[in-house]
Amino acid sequence: MSDLSKFLTALAVAALMVSGPASSQDSGTNTDGATTEAAPASPASDLALGEAVPDPNAPGTPYVKEKHGEWQVRCIRTEDGKDPCQLYQLLKDQQGNTVSEISLFALPEGEPAAAGATIAVPLETLLTQQLTLVIDSGQPKRYPFSWCSAAGCFARVGFTAPEVAAFKAGSNGILTIVPVVAPDQKVELTFSLSGFTAGYDAVAASNLNVNAQ
Repeated sequence: MSDLSKFLTALAVAALMVSGPASSQDSGTNTDGATTEAAPASPASDLALGEAVPDPNAPGTPYVKEKHGEWQVRCIRTEDGKDPCQLYQLLKDQQGNTVSEISLFALPEGEPAAAGATIAVPLETLLTQQLTLVIDSGQPKRYPFSWCSAAGCFARVGFTAPEVAAFKAGSNGILTIVPVVAPDQKVELTFSLSGFTAGYDAVAASNLNVNAQ
């Protein structure tokens, strides 16, 4: 029997075990064959008590400030109103499944990298193969992963000024990862650069205000 068949069989047995006692309770039949009525539920047993609605303007709350093409300007509310922001896009595969996400931000002048980014991928990614990123028909670059959590695995990468210029002038980027279950295959995720320039400039201007004294 295949692993899938064993799994389905176990699932069916579990369903029968759960439904069996429930059927007996619903029938209301005691040991001598007499039928009894089920005890009525408490009038308050199905009442929802509700929960507090978070304040959308509270410090630490994320929100989408703007949208530019396929990119979102996502920010975090602060007490002084100087909210730090990042440029964000969700990446999906050809079947429409959410696979990855990228959050990008400008860095102060004088740094080796003009921009930084955090790229998230699924836990089932083969980390030793790292991730590869290329803009249009440019030169691909490979980046290592930094850490993993229950939410996925993450790479913190930097982009030089010429690479940021390539983002602004490009049409699409391709992010490539390798799955653990199929190390001989690659998963290519295409992301659009539509709206990147306007979104990047908006994030840079917003964060410049944040860093101003």
